Amino acid sequence: MEQKFDRTAEDLGNSVHLEHLNVTVPEQQPAILFYLVGLGYTRDPYIMTGLNNMWVNIGRSQIHLPTSKPQVLRGHTGLVVPDLEALAKRLEAVKPQLAGTRFAYSRHDGHIEATCPWGNTYRLYAPDEKRFGRLVLGMPYIAFDVPKGAAEKIASFYRKIMGIPAEVDKHRNLSRAKVLVGKEQHLYFNETDAQLPPYDGHHIQIYVANFSGPHRQLLERGLVSEESDQYQYRFKQLVDPDTGEPAYELEHEVRSVTHPLYARPLVNRNPSQTNRTYYPGHDSMAWTIGHE
Repeated sequence: MEQKFDRTAEDLGNSVHLEHLNVTVPEQQPAILFYLVGLGYTRDPYIMTGLNNMWVNIGRSQIHLPTSKPQVLRGHTGLVVPDLEALAKRLEAVKPQLAGTRFAYSRHDGHIEATCPWGNTYRLYAPDEKRFGRLVLGMPYIAFDVPKGAAEKIASFYRKIMGIPAEVDKHRNLSRAKVLVGKEQHLYFNETDAQLPPYDGHHIQIYVANFSGPHRQLLERGLVSEESDQYQYRFKQLVDPDTGEPAYELEHEVRSVTHPLYARPLVNRNPSQTNRTYYPGHDSMAWTIGHE
């Protein structure tokens, strides 16, 4: 009998990749200690190699860290690392050097939660094919706290204006919008009763296949905040597409898949390599599970 497949399982929608999160930091040295030494990720060796910005490679995604007043995401970012035990040892090792900052980490069932020196929260998971596909190293999701009543409007915005699949889960009196922005990559918008801090300008970047369609709809609503270049534009305001009512503020850097940086190979080092325990041929790390 011919084997049947669920072809819808491979559908992505308009957004094909969540490429980076951008949060500014006041100092680069503590950022190096946290993101590179502690978390074990890799500084991009080709772009932003100076003293005022750092691009951190995490599989096929990045975190960008320009120097400025600190920005703190309202929520947390989910990351995958190959080895949680090795991660815990690295975080413990940098703890004395990050004393006096907001740095912290704690073990939980299935993940480690780590807070950067300025308050950004990351939940780090071991590879799990059921949750994250074949990802070994990467950024499977970013979760944002949003006001009560915003989730339905946000999901509608992504579906109707951006052409991106989105659904809403309800739990008691609060809801969550789940937005598919890449292969096994999501944005979550979790409603909360808590008072949210003002938006401070942090942003995310996605690649979209249909570049002009969302731009046209955003332009008609006066939502385009920057016409960056031929391959990129930005918007900040998420609205109810039917009423125009604001739902949430979060800057999106939107790039076409014809952008020169699209699918640029990223260098990912193996953080277990040291000068004392060096194994030739193991300097780099694959970001997905390989063939058996």
